[in-house]
Amino acid sequence: MVRGMVALSVLLVPLAGPGSAHAAETLPLEEAVASLPSAVESRDGYDRSAFRHWTRGDDLSDGCNTRNEVLLSEAVDPPEVGAGCRLTGGRWWSYYDSQWVTSASGLDIDHMVPLAEAWDSGAFAWSSERREAYANDQGSAVSLVAVTARSNRSKSDQDPAEWLPPTGDVHCRYVVEWVATKLRWGLSADTTELAALNEEAADCVGWSVTYEPAA
Repeated sequence: MVRGMVALSVLLVPLAGPGSAHAAETLPLEEAVASLPSAVESRDGYDRSAFRHWTRGDDLSDGCNTRNEVLLSEAVDPPEVGAGCRLTGGRWWSYYDSQWVTSASGLDIDHMVPLAEAWDSGAFAWSSERREAYANDQGSAVSLVAVTARSNRSKSDQDPAEWLPPTGDVHCRYVVEWVATKLRWGLSADTTELAALNEEAADCVGWSVTYEPAA
């Protein structure tokens, strides 16, 4: 099933990564938010290059990097794959802003929890290998998402206290994906972020978060 078009009425189920040793957990959204550890955030020492990303991808036989594997996975109409995993044609749905995109070059692959936010929330203490795994995480269907370049750059490194998708009816989905990613990777949230997540969760009755802790 195409990831970008999966109906997410009450449940988000991440894809199990190869060799995963951790069982998936499911919590009502409000309980999931309450499970996030609270901590003060600091961007001291952050450098985007600390997260090596768009590596060879999960399928070493397809010649595609992580970016293109996500594009292939989320395509509503699959593109043609040429030499060097060059993608032509295809069609994608950018759920942040409810836009159809017909060129891979018009899409960014968004880190649901941006790299800078991950650093602030605990990744500063990780090994370089774990940061690389985070930046290329295809073990969950929600960690990486293909969206319009405009919406991704509007979001930048902001958390849900500062930015939510312009399409209002996807806010519950977005908050569920955000919380699932933070729980998957054991990342914290600051008080302002938690307040915003709790406010959104109160309006998302019946929504649940399913996540699998990263190895």
